[in-house]
Amino acid sequence: MTKLLLTLHVLAAIIAVGPVTVAASMFPPAARRAAEQPGDARALSTVKLLYRICRVYAGVGIAVPVLGIATAGVMGVMGDAWVIASTVLTMLAAAALIVFVLPGQEQLIEGVEGVEGAEGAGAAAAGRLAMTTGLFNLLWVAVTVLMIVRPGSTTGA
Repeated sequence: MTKLLLTLHVLAAIIAVGPVTVAASMFPPAARRAAEQPGDARALSTVKLLYRICRVYAGVGIAVPVLGIATAGVMGVMGDAWVIASTVLTMLAAAALIVFVLPGQEQLIEGVEGVEGAEGAGAAAAGRLAMTTGLFNLLWVAVTVLMIVRPGSTTGA
């Protein structure tokens, strides 16, 4: 059972988190290009597609911590420091995505579309979003390192 859960956990991380990190990283420069080229339908559709990828795969990404907790429970390592640290970092990454990245993307799309009252569609907002997205990605890097190195683990890794 452990091997199955671990396999599903890793696959979920690759399939769900990977696209979000890539699409979120591609979004700020794409939004800048769309803002510089008002009326360019292709640039706007690219930005909307990247946002949709982030939103959809963020929902699918819920499977990653669920499967991770199930795997850690079966392995009997729920109280290990690396599991606790990974869980906290995962929660921080999810919060960053939900509170900053997705709303920032939505705000930039509204600005590019010219929605009345939409503010911050400029380069400064795209820069802030790029920074927040970078922090989101760094949190996932830290989780990945903890999953591989597992400090204090007695499993030989």
